Amino acid sequence: MVAQFLAAAGDPAYLENVTDRYGLRGHIRFGTEVNEARWDDGASRWRLRTSRGALSADVLVSAAGPLSAPALPDVSGLDTFPGEVFHSARWDHEHDLAGRRVAVVGTGASAIQIVPAIQPAVSGLTLFQRTPAWIMPRRDHRIGAGQHWLFRHFPATQRLARTALHVSREALVGAFTRRPARMRAGQRVALAHLTRSVPDPGLRAALTPDYVMGCKRILLSSDFYPALTRPNVRLVTSSLAKVEGSTLIAQDGSTTEADVLILATGFRAIDMPLASCIYGRDGATLAQAWGQDMRALRGTSVAGFPNLCLIIGPNTGLGHNSMIHIIEAQAAYLADYLATLDRLDAAALDARAGAQQRWCADIERRMGRTVWATGGCVSWYLNAAGRNPTLWPGSIREFRRATQRVDLSEYNIL
Repeated sequence: MVAQFLAAAGDPAYLENVTDRYGLRGHIRFGTEVNEARWDDGASRWRLRTSRGALSADVLVSAAGPLSAPALPDVSGLDTFPGEVFHSARWDHEHDLAGRRVAVVGTGASAIQIVPAIQPAVSGLTLFQRTPAWIMPRRDHRIGAGQHWLFRHFPATQRLARTALHVSREALVGAFTRRPARMRAGQRVALAHLTRSVPDPGLRAALTPDYVMGCKRILLSSDFYPALTRPNVRLVTSSLAKVEGSTLIAQDGSTTEADVLILATGFRAIDMPLASCIYGRDGATLAQAWGQDMRALRGTSVAGFPNLCLIIGPNTGLGHNSMIHIIEAQAAYLADYLATLDRLDAAALDARAGAQQRWCADIERRMGRTVWATGGCVSWYLNAAGRNPTLWPGSIREFRRATQRVDLSEYNIL
């Protein structure tokens, strides 16, 4: 049995269709929280304690996703705020924002979607910006009837379009990982987009980043900048420092009154909350083994945690292309992992500490010349030690090649 925890995202109808098409519904435990997963060395199995009883498994797969557990800011007096307070990923749909004074903390990928959506309805919107983001205009376009016909009757054209999109995105990897100076071309496009969208020079200056594009996540929006120019919106170029009742006090000392506080402050991407529930061979948790510095062999296996496989584990994130490619590569690696267990008639595979160390050392070496290390910013990609345990410093092709097969020299066979 393989125990797997999924954080599903995307079109619900598509997910429902896949679930039924492949007969997966009967294998899913809905409404079930995993409270503990402990490796039983004697039985070579994982023992799971869940909110709906005990389970055991030969292989444990964590696919909870790094962008699932909200990161909440440490702001003094936040609990004194008399209005509604909620994280953007835990939206409170019970409260109508129409006519309310709303404050949004953060200017990342969540905020640039939220602000344009709520701005027309609220009486006033205050946006707390710690660091401006590089924002590119969206290139969305409607797929017309002719293109639909072409894709339906000549499927090769759809595959060609997808391949062209993939190749165009993959061509950017060198700028991210080896030659950050190439990001200047993208910066010119983003600055032109900012100039077109924001006529006021003071506001435009406040929204202009001072670091190399790509150092932080590049955002896509064509309606965020226009929303900030509306008369009911105020940009505070400082982080939220303190809350005193309904008064929000920024780091620069400025104050604002609000009825609703929305925390668009991102996720706990560098510590994997589930790690505190997973116990390895020596009885320590995965969180203790990592010590706030996530590491894994090929982003999938961790020494001392046999038959534990991570989907989107350490250093598997992408800055230039779709994460689906990484997930597919890791799924193929997991399939070979299971096939290897069957072929060897082995109970478990445990990553060798030396193999894991060599893999991580190579990533660390390659990371040194990337835009994430040299771009002049502090991002959520980095942990407290300044190391990047989040992103993959290479192409998708390289990652697929690295995870094509399980290398038994990297594992102890149990």
